[in-house]
Amino acid sequence: MDLAVIQTGGKQYKVKEGMELKIELIPNKKEQDKLEFIDMLSKKKVIARILNSEKGKKISVYKFKNKTRYRKKMGHRQNYHKIKIESIK
Repeated sequence: MDLAVIQTGGKQYKVKEGMELKIELIPNKKEQDKLEFIDMLSKKKVIARILNSEKGKKISVYKFKNKTRYRKKMGHRQNYHKIKIESIK
């Protein structure tokens, strides 16, 4: 099986055919759309299909300043695409 290294969302992923992984949301892309990446090592074309879009776990962020009565609690949920690598050419 061929291995490839793709880059998306400021991160690099080592992938092979048939592999499923979560990447950061790509704007204006919907389910069943095809994505094309270029392998960073051998310049091969990597084709993937978006399976679904989902949200990650909630992360709590708490800000606090001592002696000034400042407290702030926020939460964040990152949006992801779940993709499946179809081929590496």
